[in-house]
Amino acid sequence: MTEKSAEKSAEKASPTPRKRKARSADTPAAKRSRLRGVLTWTVRGLGAIAGLYAFLVLLFSFVPPAINLYQMGEAWRLGGIEKDWVAWEEIAPVMGRSAVAAEDANFCNHWGFDIAAIREAIEEGSNRGASTISQQVVKNVFLWHGRSYLRKAMEAVLTPVVELVWSKQRILEVYLNVAEFDEGVFGIQAAAQHHFGVDAKDLTALQAARLAAVLPDPKGRSASEPSSFVKRRTRSIISGAETIAADGRSACFEG
Repeated sequence: MTEKSAEKSAEKASPTPRKRKARSADTPAAKRSRLRGVLTWTVRGLGAIAGLYAFLVLLFSFVPPAINLYQMGEAWRLGGIEKDWVAWEEIAPVMGRSAVAAEDANFCNHWGFDIAAIREAIEEGSNRGASTISQQVVKNVFLWHGRSYLRKAMEAVLTPVVELVWSKQRILEVYLNVAEFDEGVFGIQAAAQHHFGVDAKDLTALQAARLAAVLPDPKGRSASEPSSFVKRRTRSIISGAETIAADGRSACFEG
């Protein structure tokens, strides 16, 4: 055998570096290493998201939320929205009572979830009336609209956190400032001006109840041009607002 033939035979007999690398990458140890890397980055990503939300919850406990995802979408769709933040002291007390009477009569008695309302909704086969004011604040301020398991799961996690960090008065203050009261009309000050030409602090019991009556369907109901349904609901809300004031269920946000 010549020297050149011997070299060729040796090259064929020994594996190429590329093949050795491929076999090495498929070892159990390499697979475990890749899995650990994926898990590490997943945990870091979830931790960053949790940290961001924790920061926002703390920030918005004293700073008004500038705008939310739904408002941005409506501003884009409509070419602009009406929105004007007012402090709790600039909102008529009857407005807070009316909103609670309309949307969450047990607001002062729960920690974010009204278990009795949820149980009743399940028995009726719907989710109507099961969403508390606290849950709606979390959805409006921190999340997005629409039905999805991801949003509901995040809402379930964030709602107790908001209840823990914010006072009940703060939750209701934010709710009244971000709720939609007509198409593209957000917040109680803009709504009071839009429907009645008055400031939020000057709302009467009837006007407050009318505004609460359009929730949660502000595009289908009108406070200034009420349908027979809205009028009936207004009467019910006026009565409910008087009841929660009398039995102490408004004490957590009026005290």
